[in-house]
Amino acid sequence: MVRGTSQFADATSGVVYIHSSPAALCPHIEWTLTSTLKAPAKLRWTAQPAAPGNLRATTDWYGPVGTGGRLAGALRDWPVLAFEVTEDPSEGVDGERYSFVPGLGLWHGATSASGDVMVGEMRLRSIVAEARERRADANDIAAEIDRALGTAWDDALEPFRLGGEGAEVTWLRRDVG
Repeated sequence: MVRGTSQFADATSGVVYIHSSPAALCPHIEWTLTSTLKAPAKLRWTAQPAAPGNLRATTDWYGPVGTGGRLAGALRDWPVLAFEVTEDPSEGVDGERYSFVPGLGLWHGATSASGDVMVGEMRLRSIVAEARERRADANDIAAEIDRALGTAWDDALEPFRLGGEGAEVTWLRRDVG
């Protein structure tokens, strides 16, 4: 079979950031990642200074396009976790970021090659149209754009993203670019 130039990539990679987990859940998280990735997930757990008594871990992954969404869906079954899952852009496919914060739930956004969250034209048009219909002011429009960008999730996760003693440091910050 000859692969056409307009085909999408079959595989991609990404990172799972478990920012905060109770110790009792750590083996279950590893089992979930192993099951979803169909490969052993051996995480190195370290203390999470931003949430004393909780642990954190980071792992890279490689798999079929869409794996990031499957990982996020599996991890959100534990509402006490704080985590992020990234999926790198690949041929014909935008990157993705999933963020989960207890109390806020799951947020998802498309990302560019540089990691910026991208809000599509149709979503922006919808925000403007709804604002016009409700006669909303600039603050209402800004709040909707903040929701589309995942600002509340970034604000809540930022303290967890900072490196601590003994932690593997992989920077995932919203102020890139």
